[in-house]
Amino acid sequence: MTETRLLLCDCRKSQAIDAEQIERATGIPCSRVHTELCRSEVEVAGEAIRSGNVIIACQQERQTFEDLAAELEAEEPGFADIRDRAGWSDDTRPAAAKMAALIADAVLPRPGPRVMDVTSGGGCLILGEAEAALSAAEHLCDALSVTVLLDPQADVPLSHDGRFDIVRGRVKSATGALGQFKLSFAALQERIPGGRGAFNWTDPRDDGRTECDLILDLSREAPLFPAHGKREGYLRADPGNAEARTKALLEASQLIGTFEKPIYVKLDQQLCAHSRAQKTGCRRCLDLCPTGAISPDGDHVSVDTMVCAGCGTCSAVCPSGAISYDAPSVATLFKRIQTLGSTWRKLSADTPRLLVHDSKHGAEIIRLSARYGKGLPADVIPLETSAIASFGHAEALGALACGFGSVTLLLSPETEKDGIPFQTELANAIAGDARVILLEPVDPDQLEEALYHAAPAPLVDHPILPLGSRRQITRLAAKAMNTEETAIALGAGSPYGAVVLDQDACTLCLSCVSLCPSGALKENPDQPQLRFQEDACLQCGICTTICPENALTLDPRLNLGDDALAPIVLKEEEPFSCIECGKPFGVRSTVERLTGKLAGKHSMFQNEKAVRLIQMCDDCRVNAVYHSENNPFAMGERPRVRTSDDYISKRRDH
Repeated sequence: MTETRLLLCDCRKSQAIDAEQIERATGIPCSRVHTELCRSEVEVAGEAIRSGNVIIACQQERQTFEDLAAELEAEEPGFADIRDRAGWSDDTRPAAAKMAALIADAVLPRPGPRVMDVTSGGGCLILGEAEAALSAAEHLCDALSVTVLLDPQADVPLSHDGRFDIVRGRVKSATGALGQFKLSFAALQERIPGGRGAFNWTDPRDDGRTECDLILDLSREAPLFPAHGKREGYLRADPGNAEARTKALLEASQLIGTFEKPIYVKLDQQLCAHSRAQKTGCRRCLDLCPTGAISPDGDHVSVDTMVCAGCGTCSAVCPSGAISYDAPSVATLFKRIQTLGSTWRKLSADTPRLLVHDSKHGAEIIRLSARYGKGLPADVIPLETSAIASFGHAEALGALACGFGSVTLLLSPETEKDGIPFQTELANAIAGDARVILLEPVDPDQLEEALYHAAPAPLVDHPILPLGSRRQITRLAAKAMNTEETAIALGAGSPYGAVVLDQDACTLCLSCVSLCPSGALKENPDQPQLRFQEDACLQCGICTTICPENALTLDPRLNLGDDALAPIVLKEEEPFSCIECGKPFGVRSTVERLTGKLAGKHSMFQNEKAVRLIQMCDDCRVNAVYHSENNPFAMGERPRVRTSDDYISKRRDH
């Protein structure tokens, strides 16, 4: 296989590129610095593409080079943008370290997302006012199988030619996504095609149901779905906006055939701490999912992959890692962060800053800033990700512990923002300084104003290697940034913490142990003992809900001491010894309390022999009951089983 090579171009001498430094930091052989690969030197690019395994350091003319590869019947090259993100800048400091970091990130393997096939047969339901809905149906009926749903009082034009179906009614409920929508209706009436004069309608009924592949909503009512813009197959447009209607019609006409739907998240139900024994615990993902793709499923949650739009919020807030973003994976993101930081340090002793942005709004603002404004500062390294909301406190802390002085999240209008502020506050609380910043610029000037300042000193002396789960990386980063092994106080709702036990109220019933989803609360099989491992606690709250004595409360914090990694004893008592065999069982205080409450006060414990049963282990109790006067197991000889002959003989005797 041909060695990977990097093809460099300074875009008509508009940027300074140090090929030798880039090659030294990345280990990738670099070409000489060309000046116009996309035009006058296109033959050089063609020869490199024909040789294969080449990366072109230009993103603007990507289509040109891809077309060239197709013309040459060669493999498409890779691409890395170092011009808009590093080369074009008013910052006069050398950009070689930043360019090298961006190239090292670009060549990292990117496993493709898992996908599922979605088939749409073109069954389209159009909702809305008669004029807009019927006009849309006229345009779409030749390409799709169209049904129009009108208001129960709406009039149908007499000129309707029957090329599409018309019904009247109201939508009661709607579920699903592209290829599998399911709807129910109230006051549903179907058109009776026969007869002279105005159309006749069936009697209204409230049990109407249908399925369709896509929905075109031209009504002025509330959308049928939450976060409706993220629901694939649900197209909504203002009926009074001609441009929006035209765009929706064009999009609807294309939604027929088989499509690939990315599977954005990975779910491990065994790790989920949603509930146990019908006692609800963690609801973080349920409360924040904008599309309603996540729903309770017994003790766990389930994810409707057809409805999931891939915002990534669930991955950022899940305390156990039961749900994790998988397009790409969380491990891939941490690898990218570590690669950016380590490559930068090979060429620069300055502290880099990380700018996390999406591939649309954020990338466009950066491009505009580079072309028409100041561009990014030399120490600000952009990290493009498909889901900003998936970049939670663990990712931010991991970046800080990899040597970045700050982490700025560049939010876009499409970013799901409900969970991000808490994740930012949590990261800053653990870091001990406001190093994670939210930025929502509307133009490049605001971006530049926020970034052109001196970088803060790094919080770590020795950058970490971010390996493991998000919880493990959080702890590793926190220890790297905090020299003292202390407990960092956190706000309510944090996924780290301890439980506080009321010693006087606890009876060591251990119901909390049986339902703890993470195993943070443990028992000791050899003696009455309640133990707790703080590092495993998810702060789901199930133990506080299930405790019959209300003896447990949550204490959100991140304990950096080694004692958080091993079980500690919260409460222990002396076991009670069986009065017959002497074997220890149960808890002495509990057995004595039961004896005091039942002896002589309950109908079943009126005599001394009955009371002694409370103070016996299981084996001795069964043995004592078996040999007692009122032994429920004692009986005579087992009656012979009656057969058909017995019944026949009895009938003959009579």
